[in-house]
Amino acid sequence: MYAAVRRYTGVTDPAEAGRRVNEGFVPLIRQIPGHLAYYWVDAGDGVMVSTSVFENEAGAQESVEKAADFVRDNNLTSLLPNPPEILAGQVVASL
Repeated sequence: MYAAVRRYTGVTDPAEAGRRVNEGFVPLIRQIPGHLAYYWVDAGDGVMVSTSVFENEAGAQESVEKAADFVRDNNLTSLLPNPPEILAGQVVASL
């Protein structure tokens, strides 16, 4: 399994960002082959974190690319003004 974590800071409206992600991005990420799980977390203080889990590295990488496209193409830069910190890699332990 592979995971990609994106940490967004300076989020201006977490509720609206969550709504748009749920309605627009979740359906897109579900279509990526090998999709296992996706979470969008409001960490407070203008920080939101997404975690995508896939069967393989290619799926995790595609999720990072689709996330960047989604933010750009859906004009979410006012809600997510800063580029995310991206961490990705092989899952080495899980429940």
